[in-house]
Amino acid sequence: MIEVVGLTKRYNDVTVVDDVSFSVARGEVLGFLGPNGAGKTTTMRMLTGYLPATSGQVTIAGHDIQQEPLKARSRIGYLPEGVPLYPEMTVASYLDHMARLRNVTARRDAVERAMGLVHMSERANDRIGKLSKGQRQRVGLAQALLHDPDVLILDEPTVGLDPRQIIEVRELIRELGATRTVILSTHILPEVSMLCNRVVIIKKGQVVAVDTPSGLTARLQGADRVEMRVQREHVDPAPLLQIDGVIAVTNETSGHIIVETQPGNELRPAIAAVAIAHDWGLLELRQVTLSLEEIFLELTTQEAVDAPDTAVVSAAEGVE
Repeated sequence: MIEVVGLTKRYNDVTVVDDVSFSVARGEVLGFLGPNGAGKTTTMRMLTGYLPATSGQVTIAGHDIQQEPLKARSRIGYLPEGVPLYPEMTVASYLDHMARLRNVTARRDAVERAMGLVHMSERANDRIGKLSKGQRQRVGLAQALLHDPDVLILDEPTVGLDPRQIIEVRELIRELGATRTVILSTHILPEVSMLCNRVVIIKKGQVVAVDTPSGLTARLQGADRVEMRVQREHVDPAPLLQIDGVIAVTNETSGHIIVETQPGNELRPAIAAVAIAHDWGLLELRQVTLSLEEIFLELTTQEAVDAPDTAVVSAAEGVE
C-alpha cells in the first residue's frame, strides 16, 4: 500500500532525510520513531506530498506522489501534530466544510460516517471550542477519514492528552488499523509496543532499523535472559553453567541472578530444577527481554545503554 524508496531531502548542503526506504501493507500499523531532529516530520510531509523530495520515490496505493499527486493524496488521511480546527464551528459544520474542500460527494453521509468511526456522533452540534482535548483529537481524526482513505498518517496523535483520552485514541487507532494502512509517529514508546506491527527507527535522517518489536529485541539482545530470585544471598554458578545452552551466569545483587541462554532454548524448567536441588529457596523465575526504550536508546545514541557493574562468569571462561 505504501512503498518508499531512497527518499532524500536536502536543504543546500544539509541532508535532513537520507535514502530512507520501507514499505507498509494494508492492515498494518507501522511505528515511525526517532529522536528530535531525526527527520521524522520531514519524512511524513514528503509522504503526504506536502513537501517535495530532493530524490527518491513514494508510492501510495499504486500512485506516485510526485507524478500523480492528486490521486495519491486522495488515498491519504493525514492527522498532523496540532491539527488546525475552528473553535467557533460545530463538529458537523467543520467536517462538512472539510468535506467540501476535498470535493467529497454525498457530504452528509461522509460526515455522519466519519463521526461514527470516531464515536463523536452525539457531539455533532457541539462547538469545537467547548470540547475536551481528546474530543478535539477525535474531530481531527474524523477530518482525516472523511474521504474514506486507504492510508492514515498520524503525527503524534496522543500528545498532550490525559491518560483516559490516550487510551480512547489508542483504541480508535487499533480499530482503524484493522482495515487500513497506518503510519504512526510518536515519542511514546509503550504506544508503539501496544499498537504497531513493525517499527522504523531513524537517526540523523537515516534508517537504522526496520523490524517487529520482538525482532528488534532478538537482534540486539543476542541471547535470551532468565531472571531468577532466590532466598540464598549468593549462589555458586557452576551447576547452572552445566546446563546445555547456558552461556553465562551473573550474580546481580543478593539473591538476584541473571542467566543468559542460547536464543530459542526454553531452559527455565532446568534452571528451576537446579535451584530446587541445591536448596536455594526459589522465589521467582521469569524470561527477560529488552524494553522498547532500551532498544531505542541502543539504536539512536552514540553510546550503548550502560550495563550494570557486575561480575559475569561465562561457561567459556570456566569457574574459579
